[in-house]
Amino acid sequence: MVKHQPLQQVYEKQLCLSFLTGIYGCRWKRYQRSHDDSSKWECAWFIILCSTFSLLLFWAYFWLEAHNDYNQFNWLLYNRSGEWKDGTVPILATTAVGFSYITFLMILALCHISLGQQLNLYWIHKVGVLAALITTVSGVVSIDDVWGDEWDIILISLQSTGPFLHIGALAAVTALGWLVAEHVVRAERTSKLLLVYLSVLLALYMAPLAISSPCIMDKNSLKSRPDVIGRRGAPMLAPENTLMSFNKALQQGVSSLEADVTVSLDGVPFLMRDHTLKRTTDIAKVFPDRQHEDASLFNWTEIRSLNAGQWFLESDPFWTVGSLSGRDRNRIRNLTVCSLVEMLRLAARANRSALLFLRRPPPEHPHYKTWIMDTLWAVQRSGISQKRVTWTPDTDRGRVRGLQQTSLEKLSVEELRHRGISSLTLRYSQASKKDIQDFLANNMSVTVYPVNEPWLYSVLWCSGVSSVSSDTPQVLRKVPYPIWLMSPDKYCLVWITSDLVSIAIVIGIFIFQNYHVIRWRMSGMQNYNPEQIMLSAVARRPSRDVNIMKEKLIFSGTKTQEKEKNVLTFLEVVLTDHGMLFFANLFI
Repeated sequence: MVKHQPLQQVYEKQLCLSFLTGIYGCRWKRYQRSHDDSSKWECAWFIILCSTFSLLLFWAYFWLEAHNDYNQFNWLLYNRSGEWKDGTVPILATTAVGFSYITFLMILALCHISLGQQLNLYWIHKVGVLAALITTVSGVVSIDDVWGDEWDIILISLQSTGPFLHIGALAAVTALGWLVAEHVVRAERTSKLLLVYLSVLLALYMAPLAISSPCIMDKNSLKSRPDVIGRRGAPMLAPENTLMSFNKALQQGVSSLEADVTVSLDGVPFLMRDHTLKRTTDIAKVFPDRQHEDASLFNWTEIRSLNAGQWFLESDPFWTVGSLSGRDRNRIRNLTVCSLVEMLRLAARANRSALLFLRRPPPEHPHYKTWIMDTLWAVQRSGISQKRVTWTPDTDRGRVRGLQQTSLEKLSVEELRHRGISSLTLRYSQASKKDIQDFLANNMSVTVYPVNEPWLYSVLWCSGVSSVSSDTPQVLRKVPYPIWLMSPDKYCLVWITSDLVSIAIVIGIFIFQNYHVIRWRMSGMQNYNPEQIMLSAVARRPSRDVNIMKEKLIFSGTKTQEKEKNVLTFLEVVLTDHGMLFFANLFI
């Protein structure tokens, strides 16, 4: 005899589930949650969320690797706006906040999928996702306009990070196999999601075929450590192009000093990177009406009267002033503009070389036609050996045959020999490993700039460059060996091992998920009480069917024959996948 009794439901506290659904979709109450399939609209929002996460991941990686060129970026902004400011700070702050927020939403969404909860992103989060997406797209477009050549840093950085990013991506996609396996087992059929997942996994397994890094080489083939050139001295430790900056660079063991040279109104070569004196001197106080004039239109007496150190303490361009000693700060406060003769005499005393970047004065300058001779005269006055001075301008090379000749343009070996040039000074994006090897094979030394990060220094070291020009000689001094170096055989072993481990884990995940489902069903047959089975199945049925089941009381009979009949009926329903609603109706 079947007895009908009121259905009593005992709810367990689900704090974690309430937290997940509450934060993601503002569904804090149990009755607000649902195990129904997510709507197409919510699935579209999940795709938008994934796209925003991927774009922000790319954007964050770009700025992480572009740290090598932050000073150049700020200098470009200064030339556009006329005001010096660290433009990377707001970009890094917004990127960190946006990436953290989107990553948090991604984790919540994946937890929803793992627990079988319906996706329902709250409208405030939708606004936040759109804001993050639009802001990031705007940032990419702006950087492409202002700093488009910096995108090369991504491909170059992959030569250092590629093998490690591959392992990280493989681990992440392997972990996602848990969600994919649960979805496939629950659906009990091969889905498009499984095909996409396996395609991505296969692509990652074969990705090392496309990874090329100079650091994958035999240790015996590694060349000697590249020399480090102090680019404008050591501008992180003292104001650029000042005597103190060059002294700091020599203390860090640089092999050469690099400087930007301009000729004053009365023919004195001095060191200045900018076209004006506004950024690196106190000209706004001394000559307020002339702060926008070309630096070469001042005579040496006027230039020498300017303070060239106070700006460094006030603007702190590299965020290093706080680490300086009180003695160094006092010295910086009293610095003046450095002349070319002073810098060359310092290099001569230290038995070091000099790399000169010259800027020709404007046509109205009285020394417009004699600027090269003025510079050569300063070299002779300094007493430095001409073989230790490297000349970069392409104009009038025939008049400076005594100096070392270098080209800032990547030319063919034949053209370089025709011009009498024995070395190249190239931006790191212009010097591939093949180019470097070709030039070295023809006795052409290669200097690469700017190299401020250990990873870039390591890549260029493995590529075989002769020297690098750096704003951070104190950092590169601490790199006695490439960050990582791996033989091809060892890298293949790591590649194959990681792939095999991933394959084993994925297969194990699918086997476990199938075993889990079979065990759940078998436990339902052993404890076949229909009321318990139906309540445990609530989490896997659409809410409309659940409501129908909750309205009915299901209680098993007491006779053995009835129990056996009910068990057979249950097996038939499970195997034919007719659903728990049909099963419930059989017992009414």
